[in-house]
Amino acid sequence: MPEQPILVLDPTGSNPDAEHQTLRERGPATLVEILGVRAWSVSDPALLKQLLTSKDVSKDGRAHWPAFAQTVPTWPLALWVAVENMFTAYGTDHSRLRRIVAPALSARRTAALQADIEALVTGILGDLDTLPAGETVDLRERLAYPLPIAVIGQLMGVPADQRAEFRTVVDNVFATHLTTEEQAANTAALYALLDALIDTKRTAPGEDMTSLLITTRDEEDGSTLSDAELRDTLLLMISAGYETTANVIDQAITTLLSDASQLAHVRDGRCTWQDIVEETLRHEPAVKHLPLRYALTDITLPDGRTIHAGDAILASYAAANRHPDLHHDADRFDATRPSKEHLAFGHGVHFCLGAPLARLEIATALRLFFERFPDARLATASDELERLPSLISNGHTSVPVCLRPATAH
Repeated sequence: MPEQPILVLDPTGSNPDAEHQTLRERGPATLVEILGVRAWSVSDPALLKQLLTSKDVSKDGRAHWPAFAQTVPTWPLALWVAVENMFTAYGTDHSRLRRIVAPALSARRTAALQADIEALVTGILGDLDTLPAGETVDLRERLAYPLPIAVIGQLMGVPADQRAEFRTVVDNVFATHLTTEEQAANTAALYALLDALIDTKRTAPGEDMTSLLITTRDEEDGSTLSDAELRDTLLLMISAGYETTANVIDQAITTLLSDASQLAHVRDGRCTWQDIVEETLRHEPAVKHLPLRYALTDITLPDGRTIHAGDAILASYAAANRHPDLHHDADRFDATRPSKEHLAFGHGVHFCLGAPLARLEIATALRLFFERFPDARLATASDELERLPSLISNGHTSVPVCLRPATAH
């Protein structure tokens, strides 16, 4: 296959659909530049699943990325590859960290949150219900943001008066238009908040996940999380538990208010709210590209090219989810689609532990919102909504919605 020029990914994420189509057209994998770093973007779902489960691919940049030391000091996305938690762990290290964290997100703990989540959504919608008919409200700001912040804040024991600060720094972690200096300052602010939270929970532990993670020991070797692992595990849980869920709520509401036929499918019993959630995760996953993985050995691609040992690999989930080999008419949102397969939560040993919680929050928010506001409509055309300035995070800067027509009584 002739050598292709490197595709420079847009750090502002302004036109992701066109960019993802280009990735698929360039083959199962293609060389891209992500903020100055060269990586293989993998958009073919079969190849991506193969690499995500291969022992010849690692997420540990310190051990398996020759460019790690020279890249981290100057790369705006350094935090994504330099954290010390299960997100970047490989092999037995990953297994140990996942065993320690998994009980905090067990099925029992998640199921027990149903009533709390319903109460949170009901309270948020009650506030919206006081607005005059015809008034426009930003549902990203007033629903998609506050729900996951409240849920993860309660779970992790983050005081209510600190959640706005956490939101600001987490938003910036996902932003890819900031400079290295801006990201370094944001990381310092984030770690200061995490250190303060840990100090508080060591002094006065509670019935929250932070307190649990401080004391939990690995069931096999009896180890606890190191200070760095604890801090970065909290970073992972708070950021992944908030930003990603906000994006899917945002995207689902935008889609349903843009296509009345999909909402009619639910109301007429042709699909469930869970179907809406899964199709949103496929069609508009919370994360478009997830940095980074690394090849431990040379890997031959289906088209004969080679990912060489030490090369970085970018999991391009959004492009893979709409690949024609995975779904027929993949660019179309269809909640009645028989196959629910997608890669929005990853695949293999790094599959997202928080997936059940995210699904529960999103389905609850959608069900209760459309019950309370059956006549809601977008206040602007969906294709005019501004995208978040990120090649990672997949959402809008705002979702303006008229909850009730001005003539409603």
